[in-house]
Amino acid sequence: MKPELRNSDWLLLRSYLERIPAYESPLLISYLTLRKAVGAIGVLLPFILALGNVFLQGPQLQGSISAYYHTPMRDVFVGSLCAIAVFLWAYQGYDWRDNAAGNVAGFAALGVAFFPTTPEVAPTMTEQVLGALHLGAAAIFFFTLAYFCLGLFRQTGAGTPTQEKERRNEVYTICGYLIIGCLVAIAAVSLLPDESPITPLAPVFWLEALAIVAFGVSWMIKGEALLKDDPYASLPR
Repeated sequence: MKPELRNSDWLLLRSYLERIPAYESPLLISYLTLRKAVGAIGVLLPFILALGNVFLQGPQLQGSISAYYHTPMRDVFVGSLCAIAVFLWAYQGYDWRDNAAGNVAGFAALGVAFFPTTPEVAPTMTEQVLGALHLGAAAIFFFTLAYFCLGLFRQTGAGTPTQEKERRNEVYTICGYLIIGCLVAIAAVSLLPDESPITPLAPVFWLEALAIVAFGVSWMIKGEALLKDDPYASLPR
């Protein structure tokens, strides 16, 4: 009869595997590289969309990240979200909560990609319905990402966490609250009248960009691009 591993045993084993030097574990390289890749997509996406549209259409900044669906940068927007969705579906964390959160965020990312935001000029009823679905998917996506940062990423295995782990947790906390703060600010900005002097500054775009960058930074750190543990430090963490 095979012995069953407790949750604490799995955490300890995972901690050990994640700290094997990269050259000794090509499978681990792939896993951490995927984390870094999805983080890089998040960090770069707002800037690629804005700069790409400047060259293809003109210097005007769109009102939101999602509004780039209605520009020549549509394929970049949709393709990036699909890449993020595929990774989140494939993501395997410490327990069922990681897997469930990854699945929810993955489906929500597809909703953001394939339910376009409502056009600003003369939207049809169908476009308004799709826009409402888009907003719902975006809210689920961002709140799930905040849950990753504030809940799942800050978990610690048995034993005393390393200094690097404590610093990573601080970054995860900042990123999680940044995402939530941006969502609250977006809701507040949406209540402003169209003639508000803030509207021409595209505040929703900048708030969404900050939230996406926070998401990207947290996943790059989870992929050990920064604040990596010493692989030869004492276990457990």
